[in-house]
Amino acid sequence: MELPEECWESIFSFLEHHRYFEPLSLVCKRFLSITNRLRRTLTITDPTLESLPNLLLRFPNLTTVVFRDFHGNLDSVLYLISQSGLPLKSLNVSSHKCFPLLGLKHLASKIRNLVELNCSKTGSLKDSDLIEIGNCFPSLEVVDISYHDYGCGFSPNGSLDSKSLSGLVTDYGILGLSSSLKSLRKIDLSGNTFLTDQALVILSSNCLILSEIGIRDCDFITQNGIALAIRKSDNLKSIFMNGIGIPSMDACFLDSFAYARSLSELDLSNSFISDEFLCLIAEANLPLRKIALSGCFCFTFYGVSFLLSKYPSLTYLDLEGANFLNDESMIELAKFFVSIWREQTSVEAFPAEIVVNPRVKALHLGWNNNLNDECLKMASCVCPNLEELNVTYARIRCLEISKCQGVSNLELDFELPKLEVLQAEGLAIDDETLGSIGKLCGRLSLLNLAGCLNVTARGVEGVIMNCKALKELNLKWCNNVSVDIVAWMVLSRPSLRKITL
Repeated sequence: MELPEECWESIFSFLEHHRYFEPLSLVCKRFLSITNRLRRTLTITDPTLESLPNLLLRFPNLTTVVFRDFHGNLDSVLYLISQSGLPLKSLNVSSHKCFPLLGLKHLASKIRNLVELNCSKTGSLKDSDLIEIGNCFPSLEVVDISYHDYGCGFSPNGSLDSKSLSGLVTDYGILGLSSSLKSLRKIDLSGNTFLTDQALVILSSNCLILSEIGIRDCDFITQNGIALAIRKSDNLKSIFMNGIGIPSMDACFLDSFAYARSLSELDLSNSFISDEFLCLIAEANLPLRKIALSGCFCFTFYGVSFLLSKYPSLTYLDLEGANFLNDESMIELAKFFVSIWREQTSVEAFPAEIVVNPRVKALHLGWNNNLNDECLKMASCVCPNLEELNVTYARIRCLEISKCQGVSNLELDFELPKLEVLQAEGLAIDDETLGSIGKLCGRLSLLNLAGCLNVTARGVEGVIMNCKALKELNLKWCNNVSVDIVAWMVLSRPSLRKITL
């Protein structure tokens, strides 16, 4: 008995990513039709442009379009998309040299229900553009205008030129944008160095359901402005900032956290953080689940441990650069760990006293010069349920051990059934290890072996034959692998999209 298409759609919808639709689409025309309807995201690059009209017809239910490494005429492509009738909800035009105002107007003439717009790192963004964004897409809930290119506003010697005010984002632009976006929930203003405290007051007044705001590297936004925003935004759940508290934190800023009844994520990277401040956060009884103190200074082990003692449900803690940590303090802090521990500092190894913690989901030990084989083995035993990790074994999707000098080789005697990305640049991996990787990492889609000097064509063949989902292979500086093998690789593994020699 044949299953109806609704059943197949329900089954296929359980797949984690649309890249898994490709092998299904080759089975039969029926599966091809179903997977085409289920596709929701399209990434447009320069090579995509020629076939774009056909792709827009092929995937009628696209809700997200992302431009990546695209150097063509963005306005004309957005006009083409506007004529497609797609139910578009999210658009990413980040990192483009010019803000595509004309293209967005074309898009708005047909699609006004856009919910998410990412314009980060675009050039020539200015106040008038923000006002037009609000007019064109009043339903926007998520906006990213972070770190756009100020180049057009400066003279060659770095000073403001006579036209600078027309090429910068100021509080006036935020006023025009926020006045139209009553449904705005998230906005990232990071890198807009000419915004002041008034921008935060405007946002918190006009956007009453604002829940997330990013203000990293906003030089003229002060603690006073942040405090006012926290006090006025009852729904604020996440705030991302840096460089706060130098030379000291004022009382208004400290007291404002008593009003942050919804705050669950707090990023204070590269700030002056005292133990007193951490204790104040601890006593505020917030619904805090994530806190990042990366690059912060002046706090101690006491402040961190007190914070953890008050928030047993904390799921994310970033202490990158906390040089007071050592093996003994890690043992003490481990008593408070609940779900996730993220750490990046100089810890030599996991002491034997640490017991198995199946609740730990993610661990970041990058940039630890003392990381070695024994540490990797211990970590895999201590945290058997890890999902995101850059050094160890478990049900992980991404494993990054590039340039870990203490790791002599990667000896796998266990299966990694969900591993999709392996970054192993600069390791002494040999052909035997590659053979194990091929057999134990069947879902591998990206393999980076750059600088693995012991790798030869024989090892590469083993990976190619066993990793049937492999899309990208980096063999840069692998001098023992000849270019003569490329044709065989392409013919033997049709899934390959990129090979670097």
